[in-house]
Amino acid sequence: MVPVPDALAAILERTTALPTESVPLVEALGRVLAREVAADADLPGLPRSSVDGYAVRSADSAPDRRVLAEVTAGRLAHTQVGSGEAVAIMTGGTIPQGADAVVMVEDTDHAGEVVRLHRLPHAAENIHPPGMDLVRGQVVARAGERIGPSEVGLLASVGASEVPVVRRPRVAILATGDEVVEPWETPPPGAVRDSNRYALMASAQAAGATVVWHRHGRDDEALLASLVREALEVCDVLITSGGVSMGTRDLMKPLLERTGTVHFGRVSFKPGKPLTFATTAAGQLLFGLPGFPVSSLVTFEVFVRPALLKLGGHHRVLRPRVQARIVQPLRPDPLRLEYQRVRVRWEDGELVAHSTGLQASSRLLSIAGANGLLEIEPGTVVLPAGTRIPTLLLVDLDL
Repeated sequence: MVPVPDALAAILERTTALPTESVPLVEALGRVLAREVAADADLPGLPRSSVDGYAVRSADSAPDRRVLAEVTAGRLAHTQVGSGEAVAIMTGGTIPQGADAVVMVEDTDHAGEVVRLHRLPHAAENIHPPGMDLVRGQVVARAGERIGPSEVGLLASVGASEVPVVRRPRVAILATGDEVVEPWETPPPGAVRDSNRYALMASAQAAGATVVWHRHGRDDEALLASLVREALEVCDVLITSGGVSMGTRDLMKPLLERTGTVHFGRVSFKPGKPLTFATTAAGQLLFGLPGFPVSSLVTFEVFVRPALLKLGGHHRVLRPRVQARIVQPLRPDPLRLEYQRVRVRWEDGELVAHSTGLQASSRLLSIAGANGLLEIEPGTVVLPAGTRIPTLLLVDLDL
């Protein structure tokens, strides 16, 4: 069996970012920037007021100033301010020539054509100088960054109406098994509803991929081969669930071997030992995941998600790893690295991991609501409560 670090390295070594495409700024949210974007000009381009008030000469000691004009935001100031003079100015208005400070309107009284200053300003007070926010040529967003709302605002401010992004990975998902029926069907005795396909679709979308194809296939070799060919016509990544263990009806592993080059077929990993990873001659990634629901999702989280993020252009593809204190004793698996589902909370100045209950591979409740995966090294000694264990964070913690 391949160790987890070696399996993950084998996957990422064979994964490269997809081609670049250009999208309108209004469609850039959540995408990954393909190349850096720099400011096309200083921002602001001219000195401007940071408050509503009066532009004056700071060296002038006269309290009363004659108001010459008013400058509103977005307008150029055409009046020159001399001794004993002022220009009314709105927030964002450009500073008129001769003025070097702005007095806030709250510190003045304005009657007729004269404004009285209750305090004298110092030079540059309440003025944003040119280039205060951005300098021409300054990088505002880098390749590999996910574009959020603030990045959208930055890109707009530098005129990036079309944004270079990495194409989203196109994912196909195939669930297998004679015992599987659709969620809206009543399972006959011995059958189960197809939770894997829908959970994997949601997981792929959460990782920034686009699900372009999904099907369920019975345990029929010819049918599964036909479905795999159909999926590979439209996808960058094929994810299957079930059919990769050692049973007589586990048909996916030999099918993947015939379809591409298998790089490993078993991982020293719990839950999810029978993970198969292969690549096609065209560079498509093939993941044969176990059939148990939790095994399928945990295997996706540890191995498939990083590959999808790398395909999508992300530079950071691994979950944050922290130390969390366990509150219940844990018995490690004697042979395999185990990922147990937990809820991580900030308690008394440290991260504390609470088990989600029975960790059976079929029990989806053990992963629903989990925000962390304990990484438990194999061993024969029970880990006492209070032990600190490396933990993958699955979500941003609200501390």
